[in-house]
Amino acid sequence: MEKSVHSFTLKTIDGRGKSLGDYAGNILLMVNTASKCGYTPQYAGLETLYEKYRNRGIRILAFPANNFGAQEPGTDEEIQQFCDLNYHVSFDLFSKISVKGEDIHPLYRYLTTEAGFNGAIPWNFAKFLVDGTGRVAARFEPGTGPMSEEITSKIESLLP
Repeated sequence: MEKSVHSFTLKTIDGRGKSLGDYAGNILLMVNTASKCGYTPQYAGLETLYEKYRNRGIRILAFPANNFGAQEPGTDEEIQQFCDLNYHVSFDLFSKISVKGEDIHPLYRYLTTEAGFNGAIPWNFAKFLVDGTGRVAARFEPGTGPMSEEITSKIESLLP
């Protein structure tokens, strides 16, 4: 089988193993997040995006990471509480991982070197849009808001 994001298994924020293959057929927006970043308010836009498209097959996967300016210092439990309390996040949160450097998670090694949109993650809230087959279809810089025309038009082009 050709490698895709569906080949990876990660730990959810509550500690369960989750195969990304379980999302086959869904469009995924994968985002490295942080609770103490200037872009943290994008959690609200991500939730709005999810509410708008979830019934049409989009899933948002958030991967907290402490790689940039130590802006995600919390434990998984603290991150989940922060997201619930401040942004009422209902999309999928995963356990904190590393998205760059020596200890980069294999998923992010794949995304940044093999997925066709190569290059190191520059900061929190970089986004990868993945089609239903697990192939990366687009990459968006951290400053690109979740509800931007750039992202929503690309999502629309992937929806059935």
